[in-house]
Amino acid sequence: MPFVRARDLVVHFAFDGPPDAPVVLLANSLGTNVHLWDEQIEPLAASRRVLRYDMRGHGLTTTANGPLPTETRVEELADDAVALLDALRIARASVVGLSIGGLVTQRLAAAYPQRVERVVLCATGSRIGTVASWNERIATVEREGIGAIVEATMGRWFTARTRAERPELVRGFSAMLLSTPRAGYVAGCHAVRDADLRTDDARITCPALVLTGEGDPTAPPDVGTALRDAIPNAEFALITGASHLLCVEQPAATNAMLLRFLEDER
Repeated sequence: MPFVRARDLVVHFAFDGPPDAPVVLLANSLGTNVHLWDEQIEPLAASRRVLRYDMRGHGLTTTANGPLPTETRVEELADDAVALLDALRIARASVVGLSIGGLVTQRLAAAYPQRVERVVLCATGSRIGTVASWNERIATVEREGIGAIVEATMGRWFTARTRAERPELVRGFSAMLLSTPRAGYVAGCHAVRDADLRTDDARITCPALVLTGEGDPTAPPDVGTALRDAIPNAEFALITGASHLLCVEQPAATNAMLLRFLEDER
C-alpha cells in the first residue's frame, strides 16, 4: 500500500505493469478510489506502467498536516497530479480520466503539455452539470451526509439493467462512495461546480479521445461530442450499454478503445 508526499498531500497510489514501459495515469471520478479501474489493469499493464491514485480528499489520500479542506478547484487537482508525477520521477504520461478525473485531465493537457502524451476523457465535458444542481448536492451532503445521496448516485452511475442484474456490484460501489470523507466529497463538488474548461480545451494539442456512455445522464452524448469539437485533435466514441461509470459497466468495450488509442503512441 504505497504512499508518497506530493505538495500538501500524502497520496495513496498503485503501480502495475513493467517498470520501463510507457506510463498511463488513471484519474478517478468523484466519490471513488483506485478500485474504479480494476477491470482496466490487466489489459493495460500488459504493455504499460499503469499508475492509479486516490485524488485529494478521496480513498486513502489525505493532507500531510491538518484537516481536509471542503473546497478545491480543478486547477489544484491538476497540480496535485503533476506533483505526484514529480514525486515518482515520471517525466511524461498518457492520462485517462473519468468525470472529475476527466476535468483534471483536460486541465493537465492544457496547462502542462510537456507532461502529457495523449488523453482519454471518459464521461466528462468542458462543464458538468449546473451550479444549482451542485449547490443542492453540496447542501444535502453537508446537512445529511453522503448516505443521503447514495441511491440517486447509483442511478446516475449505472444503467437500470446493471442495477437489476448486478446488485453486488452496485452494493460495492455504494460502499466505496460511503467510504469517501465528507469533506473530500464536498470539495470535489465545489471543483466540478466551478469548472469551465472551454478555454483550456482550445489549448490542448495532444491527441484526445472522448468516451461517453450511451445512457449517461451526467455527461450525455451531446456533452461528449461538444467536448470533442472543443479540442483541436480529438475523436469521439460511444460506449453502448453504459451510464456514467462506463469503465465498470462495459469494461471490454472500454478496454478495446483504450488499447486501440494508446497503441497509436507506440
